[in-house]
Amino acid sequence: MAINTKVIKRRLKSIGSTKKITKAMEMIAAAKMRKAVNAAIDTRAYAGLAWELLVDLSKTQKEQVPLLATRPVEKILMIIITSNRGLCGSFNANIIKKTAAQMTREKAAVDVVGIGKKGADFAKKMGYNLTAAFTNMTDTPNFDDALPIAKMVIDAYEKKSYDKVIVAYTDFKSALVQTARLRQVLPISESDLEKTLAEITELSDDKTVVKNNLTDYLFEPNRLDVLKIILPRLVETQIYQTMLESSASEHSSRMVAMKNASEAAKDMISELNLTFNKARQAGITQEIAEIAGGAMALE
Repeated sequence: MAINTKVIKRRLKSIGSTKKITKAMEMIAAAKMRKAVNAAIDTRAYAGLAWELLVDLSKTQKEQVPLLATRPVEKILMIIITSNRGLCGSFNANIIKKTAAQMTREKAAVDVVGIGKKGADFAKKMGYNLTAAFTNMTDTPNFDDALPIAKMVIDAYEKKSYDKVIVAYTDFKSALVQTARLRQVLPISESDLEKTLAEITELSDDKTVVKNNLTDYLFEPNRLDVLKIILPRLVETQIYQTMLESSASEHSSRMVAMKNASEAAKDMISELNLTFNKARQAGITQEIAEIAGGAMALE
């Protein structure tokens, strides 16, 4: 019985140490989540209006601007935004599953850009051509982090290396709910715009994100020149927004996962304490019985 109690003590110590780690990770993730969520929410309205502006400006200029040219889809660039680390629940699994399903449906060839190690590892494992991997992102991405990715995407589309660019990311809804989504970045899709604006309005605390009429504005020197200048900036904004949403979702998922792990450790400790007390009580009872039996033998 002494051996059993020693084993239980070791398990109690081990689980107690694990609980301290998961609790600390939960608190760190909660702090990072608040910062990431604020960054994502603060840019939603701007990203939505920028997307709307882009479509309105492009309606009559599709043939004159390379980034708006629509052509038969023979090759696709898929940007997958995941995390560098695990221990974040189903965050990576959900976006990878959705991306894999989309890749299976696509009849065109697909190249992958991985933002985060998990997405890059997925592309390598599945045999897709991984054209680039960005694995040194901060916990809360800034606009400078999105610039090299956007530049690579814009250059590749203008050179006709790809006929469609899609971003696979995770939308943040709440600390408990995050939704894996696919967004077509290039070429601009009006139907995708409507879905994007609806999602932004639904997720934003500010419900004033509405569709505007840009026909009342005058553009100098002209609409086409304005479009050529701002189009790359607006593409950068869309990629940046998806990175912020994914960052907020990652930290939220990790916080919940660590909280569940801490609660599970607490339950295991309670059960082990009960088992330990029963084993110790049984050991004491056996020792008393042995002492009583020895005393009776001496008589």
